[in-house]
Amino acid sequence: MRLLVREKSFYRTAAMLAAPVVLQNMITIAINMLDTIMLGAFGEIQISGSSLANSFISIYQILCMGIGGGAAVLTAQFWGAGDKTAVRKITALMLRISLALAAGFTVAVLAIPEWIMRLYTPDPAIIETGAAYLRYVAPTFLLSGLSLTLTIVLRSVREVKLPLIVSGISFICNLFFNWALIFGRLGLPQMEIRGAALATTIARSVEAAIVALYVFHYDRRLCMRARHLLEPCGEYLPRYLQYSVPVILSDFLLGLGNTAVTMVMGRLGASFVAANSIVAMTVRLSTVMNQGFANAGSIMTGNTLGENQPEKAHRQAITFLLLSVALGLVASLFILLVCPWIIGAYHITEETKAIAYQLMESVAVMVVFQATQSMLTKGVLRGGGDTRFLVVADIAFMWLLSIPLGYLSAFIWGLSPFWINLLMKVDYICKTVWCTFRLLGTKWIKNVAHHQQVPA
Repeated sequence: MRLLVREKSFYRTAAMLAAPVVLQNMITIAINMLDTIMLGAFGEIQISGSSLANSFISIYQILCMGIGGGAAVLTAQFWGAGDKTAVRKITALMLRISLALAAGFTVAVLAIPEWIMRLYTPDPAIIETGAAYLRYVAPTFLLSGLSLTLTIVLRSVREVKLPLIVSGISFICNLFFNWALIFGRLGLPQMEIRGAALATTIARSVEAAIVALYVFHYDRRLCMRARHLLEPCGEYLPRYLQYSVPVILSDFLLGLGNTAVTMVMGRLGASFVAANSIVAMTVRLSTVMNQGFANAGSIMTGNTLGENQPEKAHRQAITFLLLSVALGLVASLFILLVCPWIIGAYHITEETKAIAYQLMESVAVMVVFQATQSMLTKGVLRGGGDTRFLVVADIAFMWLLSIPLGYLSAFIWGLSPFWINLLMKVDYICKTVWCTFRLLGTKWIKNVAHHQQVPA
């Protein structure tokens, strides 16, 4: 068996699937960067409040990605096998779960926003601004629960254009209402951080409306209509739970781990939090290419296994891993080149700038491993249906190494921001090594649509 894929059609398909995801992620990052830059005009307290509030919101988004990603494991393979009924019913199951979860988060941010913010920081000013932000974005949980999960499943059946178009429209809405509401333009009140939150809510409303209209009225891939949300689909529930629950659990515990890391940073002061929010945007910008190819890897692996071609799927997966190494090295070089320009664009103190430079340097080291572990855990191994293994891979190293080492380096050993950040990301290295050994074998290859597993 050849180790790598040599057919040009493979690379064309991968690029075709990755490009819209890359552009969509860049639009999302641009929205977040605009929020940060615009709020930066009102000081670091508002930047920190928005950043920490979004850390809580990201828990829900990660859960949605787990719910959608778990469904996509199945829909990608059933799509490859040509079973549209299964695709539709699994989508209906996914939506019921995500919307029920959204209701719980909405109640939480309306009832106890200050308590939520106290989990991240003891600073009263940041708590107050963050709580205000949470109240204004409360409706976005239901809206994101619909649009985010549906776009993940649409990608799994190779509908990648609509999510990109929707993101572009959302970006324009967010940009306009950010400008109008944060600064009080066009006769509107100057709402500052509340304006940023309200602009996000408006943009999410537009986004959800377009996705719902397309999926329930025009789409011919998922074949979903509103009545199908109440359609009996219990025959697919055991298989959905078998492959989706590990993904949901994995992403949820990973999200909690990221929250724990944020809690550590939140107790290092407003300067550290502000610097980290700047660096986080840069990291996301530098890794969008790999995220797109990781998504392509998951889709193509699942589709190929649905076509019952496990050897071909194995070659594709190894090829995707090597691509992620190259993309990680490019991302590292990008961070080093744009670091001075990015940091210089913000109106922040010299202390915050110094911390940001150290964080950027540590990220330039770890971004290669971030790219490879992402391709393995969110890409090819997930597309292969190896969801139970990924529960351990995703959470063990973070909780056993990264979080304890981050706490010790920050509060016991008194290390510099460079080493604090580096040690809090050491799980990337561990996951890359462990999951690569898994990939080289065949135990990860599970044909969901045909209930088969490739023998070791």
